[in-house]
Amino acid sequence: MSKLPVLSAKGVIKVLRKFGFQVHRQTGSHIHLWNEERRLLVTVPNHHELAKGTLISIMKQAKIEREDFLSKFK
Repeated sequence: MSKLPVLSAKGVIKVLRKFGFQVHRQTGSHIHLWNEERRLLVTVPNHHELAKGTLISIMKQAKIEREDFLSKFK
C-alpha cells in the first residue's frame, strides 16, 4: 500500500475529473462534484492541504480504490 501524498483541493479535483466527475456547485468552502455515469456526489473541502483522513473519505465517497486514485495522480 502506497503512502498518500499531501494534496490540495485543486489537486484532488484534477484527479477526480479524470474519473468523470464535474464541478456541480460550491457551498461555502466545500466543492461538490457530480459523476453522471455513476450517479455519485463527492464533497471536497477547498483547503490548501487536505488531511490524509479527508483524502481517504473522498476516495470512499467516489468509490475509487487507493491504487487507482494514485495511478491517475502521477
